[in-house]
Amino acid sequence: MTDIIVRNWNDLNDKLYHGSWNERLSRYRSNYVFRGLSDASYELKTSLARLGKDCEKLESHLLRNFRKYSHRDAVPGDSAWNWLAVAQHHGLPTRLMDWTYSPYVAAHFATANLDHFDCEGVIWCVDYVRTNQLLPGKLKAILDEEGSNAFTVQMLDRVSSTIREFDSCFKQPNVVFFEPPSLDERIINQGALFSMMSSPVAALDEWLAQIPDLYYRVIIPAEVKWEIRDKLDQANITERVLFPGLDGLTQWMRRYYLTMPGEDDIRST
Repeated sequence: MTDIIVRNWNDLNDKLYHGSWNERLSRYRSNYVFRGLSDASYELKTSLARLGKDCEKLESHLLRNFRKYSHRDAVPGDSAWNWLAVAQHHGLPTRLMDWTYSPYVAAHFATANLDHFDCEGVIWCVDYVRTNQLLPGKLKAILDEEGSNAFTVQMLDRVSSTIREFDSCFKQPNVVFFEPPSLDERIINQGALFSMMSSPVAALDEWLAQIPDLYYRVIIPAEVKWEIRDKLDQANITERVLFPGLDGLTQWMRRYYLTMPGEDDIRST
């Protein structure tokens, strides 16, 4: 694993957009997706794995009961993948993990939690285009046919109709990145996509550690967080935008108007 420690805002930009030039397209189009965490010591652990021992036995029960008790119009269509995406979106423990195409959105999540401003933050950067090269032939063929670098729900339906059937496509652990349906403005504004391992107990960070050239981590020292946080706010990368609605608005205002030690002037906007 390569850890890159940034010194300031400009350094962060350089590191996050490293390698974004696409020679084939003659455009700046990064092959990386990003995940920001407020504490660099955090693992890439799914909400399902956090349930602890035997979490794999709980997965089917969680999803079955979510479908049973949810409103009939909760998802667009009855695809298992739509249900899984909606469940993750609303906080049900699943094997999915949130990522973003936007390095700035990831930087937001690395610097949004004021309780963690005394420790390093981190942005995981994964070359999701190269991870596709490791997929089984059936899945790679679907991506190639669509000319896509990430799966959609409709494409996953062509792979399998159930999660158990999906798992059986793999002889060894692997990761798939897929884009959820545009359920609301939050998913759209965050440039969201999900990672999904081919087993409920497989850990993405452990898998990546075996292929270290697929990713790198940008480390944000504690003393750099406020500069990055304030400049993200000025760039309008805030809770008000990423979590549209009154909850996001109040989260942003509570942080933005926090008075720092020694600060006398009231902030204005």
